[in-house]
Amino acid sequence: MMELPTPESIKKKRVKLGLTQSELAEKANVSQPLIARIESGDVDPRLSTIKSIVSALDDMEKSRITAKDLMTSPVISLSPDEAVEQAVKLMEKHGFSQLPVIENGVPVGSISESELVQAMGSRDIDRISVARVRELMEDSFPAVAPGTDMGTISALLETNHAVLIMEMGKVVGVITKYNIMRLINK
Repeated sequence: MMELPTPESIKKKRVKLGLTQSELAEKANVSQPLIARIESGDVDPRLSTIKSIVSALDDMEKSRITAKDLMTSPVISLSPDEAVEQAVKLMEKHGFSQLPVIENGVPVGSISESELVQAMGSRDIDRISVARVRELMEDSFPAVAPGTDMGTISALLETNHAVLIMEMGKVVGVITKYNIMRLINK
């Protein structure tokens, strides 16, 4: 069962997001006086109006979440010259299914469980474990600035294992689907 927001909860969320009644009214396609009357409890709005207001608040909340809020730091990474065996050890130790490959602070590729499993189908396992990461690495994860909004990050994660956060030419964080999913539990 869906729980309807109270006038107090609407006002609290609006204030928390730093929105004026006019800004919320514009986003929800209703009038500012209606927002004021709803927040004060003077009017019992239609369900469609409540849905518009809640939807506008949710959209504003999502747009306020940035890469810096979501990222994990420091970034666990590999150099392209490390042994694949080291990649597997790091993935197991940290519970990751992929890792960025970074050389001199610059992302040059990535390595994933799926790529390793695929390689095992066509190569000797002993040769894979001593192979260098550069031999099995895939393209680098896309990189964004710390202020990038959650919508952009979510779109990138639809087609990539992870997104790197770069500031002043250095990797400062990483975001995976897991980081986004954790928002649901908050």
